[in-house]
Amino acid sequence: MAVTDPVDIRLLAALADLGKAAVHELAAKVGMDPREVAYRLVALSGSGLPLLVGVESDPNGLRAAISSAPPSWAQQPPQQPQRPPGHSGPHNIQGTPSGPYNVQGTPSGAYNVHGTPSGRYPGPPSAPVRQPMAPPQPPPRPPAPPQQQFAPPPMAPADPVMSTWGVPQTASWARGDEQQVTPQAAPEGKKGRTGDVMETQGLEGEQLTVQLLEVQDPADYLFSAAGYSLEAGERSVVVHTEITNRGNIPFVSLPDNYLELLTADGKPIAKAPVSLTSRPPHKIGVRPGETLGGHTVYVLPDATRVVAVRWSPRPEPDERTLTWSIED
Repeated sequence: MAVTDPVDIRLLAALADLGKAAVHELAAKVGMDPREVAYRLVALSGSGLPLLVGVESDPNGLRAAISSAPPSWAQQPPQQPQRPPGHSGPHNIQGTPSGPYNVQGTPSGAYNVHGTPSGRYPGPPSAPVRQPMAPPQPPPRPPAPPQQQFAPPPMAPADPVMSTWGVPQTASWARGDEQQVTPQAAPEGKKGRTGDVMETQGLEGEQLTVQLLEVQDPADYLFSAAGYSLEAGERSVVVHTEITNRGNIPFVSLPDNYLELLTADGKPIAKAPVSLTSRPPHKIGVRPGETLGGHTVYVLPDATRVVAVRWSPRPEPDERTLTWSIED
């Protein structure tokens, strides 16, 4: 099989040098997310390459971890619930369905009229004699008793329930609720400039300090020296950051996993899956009391103007996000 993806080629080259390595060690060597590395390795192993992706564990430790699980986890749930005979679907209908209303006898239209209508209330004995003189249409306005049993009275146009909640089975009330919440602006986090040290927290409550040390723009000579080539109209940027764990909770993620460049129009640019030999990448995890630095590489159009660098512990910015302005 011929491998054409440059990321897969770099990943396989690093694995060939190591021979045997854990997924997180291989990811740290190539500067990639361990989840992406694992996904690519599994896909490559199934394509016919001489590659085996395995997992090692402590059997006793795993058994101890699942010992408190309920015994029902080993029972396979039924694929489809059993239905008693005569069921044709999720609704329990016996016999021949007659529609949404249970009408006995043969319906004759909107009004169930037998013989000559005499109105809702019994009239005087002479009423049946005068009734034939009335026009045959429309029928008397008061509905027949069977219709009154099922048909609700017409609602007024200005019903407060309808104006508040909207038509049944629609989401107009939810959209109105969203319009009330929309004006509330989301927290933007802390802001600074190149060289500033800012404190924040990780997803598990880790007490972190992040510093933007340097932004090399452009960094094409470093990119070329590492054996990579840029397309026409592209340039590379290298960002050097440093992270310190000030708390007692280990930070187990890749420090620059969500380190982005911000353009003049506010669009984020994610990092490229590239590591430079002259500028070591970040390693996974920062232990309590430890300070680690690393470099992140970006590839972007040559005409794009970068105005800021943004760090966040998750894909979407929140109150823990840090932003450094790099414009003078």
